[in-house]
Amino acid sequence: MGREAPDTFMQRANMSEGALRIVQVTGAEGEVAEPQWLSAAERVHRQLRPQLPAGYAEKMRHVFRDGGEMCLAVRADRVVGVAVFREFENTHIGRRFYVDDLVTDESERSTGAGRTLLAYLEKVARDRGCPGLDLESGTHRTRAHRFYFREDFFITAFSFRKEF
Repeated sequence: MGREAPDTFMQRANMSEGALRIVQVTGAEGEVAEPQWLSAAERVHRQLRPQLPAGYAEKMRHVFRDGGEMCLAVRADRVVGVAVFREFENTHIGRRFYVDDLVTDESERSTGAGRTLLAYLEKVARDRGCPGLDLESGTHRTRAHRFYFREDFFITAFSFRKEF
């Protein structure tokens, strides 16, 4: 079920748990190429973003129309990780590869899903000529920060917001 990413990103995380693979949900034009996988992603995605509206699929279609893409880490036809990402041009970095959301199912943390998603995202970014991979992480997500530091990320800036 679903389009699989290149074999390079299939791993045996644990023989008893089965193979871990990447499925690209969005197509080349930003369309939802795998609607069944988009539906299956919602449960894990809401672990990071519980405030997403009830119309999850429609919200994600808006994100995709604005340049967002989605891929999933899947084990035995079960979504265990979600990444939403985009590529754009800015004045600071040039071609920027930005990860909006990266989340691994709470029950699957430390099983290789996050690392596999990051490896896939890095390959996509390199293939597109981007000089790096950028993401933001909420200040309260200290466990995620430890993971990012282990994966050779470093802090480059503060992110500020003014709500109105």
